Amino acid sequence: MHADEKLLLSRRDAAQLLSISQRALDYLVATRRLQTRRIGKRVLIPAADLRKYARADHPEPIVG
Repeated sequence: MHADEKLLLSRRDAAQLLSISQRALDYLVATRRLQTRRIGKRVLIPAADLRKYARADHPEPIVG
């Protein structure tokens, strides 16, 4: 199964999919621009939310 077929992605995979750093992804999660799901100790990001985020323009800097 490819990353684009998964329902939930790891932080590393999500950052790669958006072509941003993990730190930038963590900022998006902390500022609630991206939702997360927890399974055990794992923090996962829904692929649907990543696709939705990627379809929109975001002219503001990710990390302030």
